[in-house]
Amino acid sequence: MINPSSGSGGVCMLASLLYGLEFHMNASEDSKFLQEMLMGNTLHLLIKVYDRLQKYRAQRPAPLLDSTQGLAQDLAEELRGVVTSPETTELLHLLSKPHVQAFLSVHDMVAQKEFDPRLPPLPPLPDNDEKEEDSIKIVCLIKNQEPLGATIKRDESTGALVVARVLRGGAADRSGLIREGDKLKEVNGVPMEDKNPEEIIPILAHSEAAVTFKVIPGTKEESDTKETKIFVRALFDYDPQADPAIPCKDAGLEFWRGDVLQIVSQEDDTWWQARRHGDANLRAGLIPSRQLQERRVTLQRPEVLFHPPRVSKAFGDNMEEDVDYGALSGIRIAGLRRSFRLSRRDNNSQQMRQKMSKGHATIHLPIYQEVLPHRRNPEEPYHLVILTGPVGVGVNELKRRLLLSDPEHFSVTVPYTTREQKKQEREGVEYHFVSKHTFEKDILNHKFLEYGEHKGNYYGTSLDSVRRVIAESKVCLLDVEPHTIAALYSSEFKPYVVFVKPPPIERLRLSRRKAKVLSSQNEQTVTKIFTEEDFQDMISSAQAMENKYVHLFEKVIINDDLAMAFTELRDELTKIETETRWIPKTWAHV
Repeated sequence: MINPSSGSGGVCMLASLLYGLEFHMNASEDSKFLQEMLMGNTLHLLIKVYDRLQKYRAQRPAPLLDSTQGLAQDLAEELRGVVTSPETTELLHLLSKPHVQAFLSVHDMVAQKEFDPRLPPLPPLPDNDEKEEDSIKIVCLIKNQEPLGATIKRDESTGALVVARVLRGGAADRSGLIREGDKLKEVNGVPMEDKNPEEIIPILAHSEAAVTFKVIPGTKEESDTKETKIFVRALFDYDPQADPAIPCKDAGLEFWRGDVLQIVSQEDDTWWQARRHGDANLRAGLIPSRQLQERRVTLQRPEVLFHPPRVSKAFGDNMEEDVDYGALSGIRIAGLRRSFRLSRRDNNSQQMRQKMSKGHATIHLPIYQEVLPHRRNPEEPYHLVILTGPVGVGVNELKRRLLLSDPEHFSVTVPYTTREQKKQEREGVEYHFVSKHTFEKDILNHKFLEYGEHKGNYYGTSLDSVRRVIAESKVCLLDVEPHTIAALYSSEFKPYVVFVKPPPIERLRLSRRKAKVLSSQNEQTVTKIFTEEDFQDMISSAQAMENKYVHLFEKVIINDDLAMAFTELRDELTKIETETRWIPKTWAHV
């Protein structure tokens, strides 16, 4: 127990507090915790230190020396020159300890009252123009490894150098002393009248401890600097060092397709300020605005934007199976059927008709997609998984391997047809068999994602078949052409779209040199080796799909090695079921 006579001030107050609380203590955990804390040795010692400091504070003692570090160094040098003894060895050891050296350093700082960073003397104010003197502002910023976070431009009307923008989170922004529109008069004492913006960079680079700006405050009204909470997924790669139009390359933010960016400022119609989500660096960087990038893309890639890619066809007179690399095991899974595609041999066929929902045929420039974080609730249905890619790349084989890996978790849709049911076939397993009248009625009601006609019979995949799989609490795996995805791109399905892409053609020739293509006509399966034409068509089709539909692809997998591609795909599908995923803002429920 604390003895009140053993100290004064804080110690006596603590003892009185314990005495007053004694009658209010009970057996609760809170009372026990409070009593242990108040009676602890650490608190008692801290209060004794406080009382002792208060005593010396009244006496206002002055330090005898303001450089004890130097005295310690001199003492150590003298001790090394005398006869070694246990006492001198121990003293030398104590003086060399980091804790003692740090203690002496703090003593010297307090004695010398060096509590603030050493700044260069401020330049004198001009005395030749009383009006300008009142408007001059001198700003001194401590320099460290990060950029100052501001860009400079020349005012077209006055010719003066002015602050074009202040990057959110940067040194200039955090200081609150430099604002957009401020006119630069001097930087580190160097006049700016005849300087170009590019000439300021070396001046800043040679600054050591601090940078001093003499500015005339701008007349632009201060805007609300509250950061926005807009998140977008980048749909293109961007390297500011390779962008000749960016105001300052060092102020740019590099990002890659698929990165999630937080847009913190859209005040400039040409250059937005953004951060990569998850970055530790809080300084924003410049990125091209949507308007700027759309103009660039429109000018640079008119053929890609306004001409559809060449796609393969199906159900023509020369019907060809969805030819997928690796599907050689001979295992046949009910419901794992071909997607309704057209082969190269049937480009002129008019028998294939695929329905797209209204409003999705417009041109979409892949720039930024506004997104929100979303984590699937265990009680919610599984997200639809869409696999797409050029013919022969391995989409069907990846889907088949997923089904075999966990048939209780993954499933596929069962297609519809108007042909006669064969003896060995079962309704709802190989196909849903319906009448031609029913099928055509469903076509008019837009119930099919894709459909086609072969030898007088209809074949198709319906939206109801997708809903049926999802209602069974399974992950629906769907293999469709990219343009069909638009009909499923909604809050109902929340699809996770995987684009399977071939490797470069050299790797493609190597990895497929012994693989065979599965083809089918009249239910008779034959095999053939990949040709150079197949490789060229796969590469060009993949490029066309990626250029036009990249805004729909959430994951791109390069199928160079089938086993590795399957592992990557399976890991990604596991993540989206348990981790936070970024979904388009349009999918959020109001």
